[in-house]
Amino acid sequence: MACDNCKTGFKWGAESVGKEAKLDNIDCYVTGDNKDAAILIITDVFGWTLPNIRILADHYAKEANATVYVPDVFGGEVVDPDAMSDPEKAKKFDVMAFIGRNNKEIRYPEIKQHAQTLKSQYKKVAAIGFCYGGWAVFKLGADPSLVDAISTAHPSMLEKSEIENVKVPVQVLSPENDQMYTEELKKATLETLPKTGVQWEYIYFPGLNHGFAARGNPNDQKQKDGLERAKRSAVNFFNEFLH
Repeated sequence: MACDNCKTGFKWGAESVGKEAKLDNIDCYVTGDNKDAAILIITDVFGWTLPNIRILADHYAKEANATVYVPDVFGGEVVDPDAMSDPEKAKKFDVMAFIGRNNKEIRYPEIKQHAQTLKSQYKKVAAIGFCYGGWAVFKLGADPSLVDAISTAHPSMLEKSEIENVKVPVQVLSPENDQMYTEELKKATLETLPKTGVQWEYIYFPGLNHGFAARGNPNDQKQKDGLERAKRSAVNFFNEFLH
């Protein structure tokens, strides 16, 4: 299914404070210095270099007292962030072809390896996935030896079976309007999670669209309130399950 909102949004202006490093020999943004708790961020299609995701990582590191990792999960391919707001660049960016080159079979082994590496170095590990990253954190959440808790905002490519298999605490940040996290999938989430026996929470954001938590417009009060609420919700969740 084509997703109009998968490639729209706003680039945020603040400076990030972390550093670029390697995780399993793959490029990675790292921020924070807690030696016991880590957070793995699986990004949307704009990847590990998008300023927004690095700014969010900095917030998580500081407010949830964790070391946060944002690995490149697209094999070095970088989507121009101007494609979010420039119609010509947006036209040239074929999001479905991009996802084809970075499908689950290709990318999950690497993502799983990142979780294994962090779990070997930290006492507690949580993962959060935005859009593209949503399916991946649910897959990680099927194995408590990989992560201790998962959060996702407006997940894409998520399947009902991935929701059913989860075995760690889950948080879902769900906008009202979402082509990828459909009404059917929302219903499946709310019907399925109570049966899993895990702790879970589902937070609803009326009037907001797919992508709001990572690419919302900070100059629009409703979007700003939503992305800040999503950030606070994730921080509270991490604080509960990492410490």
